[in-house]
Amino acid sequence: MLPVGNRKNNKFPFPRLITAAGKTIVAPLFFLRQLIYIIFNTHFYFILKPTLSSFFNLFLSAYNHYPLILQMVKREVIGRYRGSFLGLLWSFVNPVLMLTVYTFVFGFVFKARWGQGDPDKYEFALVLFAGLILFNLFSECIGRAPGLILANINYVKKVVFPLEILPWVALGSALFHSSISLCVLLIFLALIGHDFFWTMLYLPIVLLPFLLLIMGLSWLLASIGVFIRDVGQLIGMALTVLMFMSPIFYPLSALPESIRPYLLLNPLTFVVEQVRNILLWGLQPDWRYLAVYSLVSLVVAWLGLLFFSKTRKGFADVL
Repeated sequence: MLPVGNRKNNKFPFPRLITAAGKTIVAPLFFLRQLIYIIFNTHFYFILKPTLSSFFNLFLSAYNHYPLILQMVKREVIGRYRGSFLGLLWSFVNPVLMLTVYTFVFGFVFKARWGQGDPDKYEFALVLFAGLILFNLFSECIGRAPGLILANINYVKKVVFPLEILPWVALGSALFHSSISLCVLLIFLALIGHDFFWTMLYLPIVLLPFLLLIMGLSWLLASIGVFIRDVGQLIGMALTVLMFMSPIFYPLSALPESIRPYLLLNPLTFVVEQVRNILLWGLQPDWRYLAVYSLVSLVVAWLGLLFFSKTRKGFADVL
């Protein structure tokens, strides 16, 4: 039996999560019970009561601990390749190898084409690789989020540590590898003589709301993952579904028009389409949808950090 919260003073509004060995078969039912309790508990409004200061904390926390975040990102990136012969060079070799394989398999073996009548044998590999860069960034951060606090228990119990920066560290590490992959993509574009468009300058504007969305979901999942350990298993399955339900392996135009609006509910769909447009085809972003996407991302990031800040008081009781 794993106690969640303090039974004596009931300071934390989460119920007990039963994890006895004899009841593991019904674990999904207890997982749903936890989620329902969190959503409909009478204290829920006070947990997520918005404040102006919490909005500014969204950026202030990262600014105040910027040197610490950089140091931890550097340690994490170097630690991933510590002991290997090539070291950090592996972060460059992996995307080069993957892009080469995609080009050979889809361009020369399957002779796949992204659009109808498109004669470019490199197009499919480039479009696929650009989409996978974004998915891998999203997948690495969201996949690690439920275990961020569980993997750093000492930061919760033994030292005074700004736990809210842990998702920033995970995002920084993922951004490093995504940046290397993006450089590989640009180098490949130059080698095959592909045009470079001035719309590439819009890339930071398109990615910023995507990164805010990742941070909001990371804060939310990092907090829930402390109390509901099953969420880590569900996230892995959800990421697989999101990958195939986003236009990474197929164009959005290949789907019936009646289905396309539902695919836009996927947080990856819009940003994948826009990044391809500005990098590969020289099209400007859809500014109207980008404004809506940015607003939603900002709200998700705000609520995610707010939820994390309020629920972190119960981390020590559980861990």
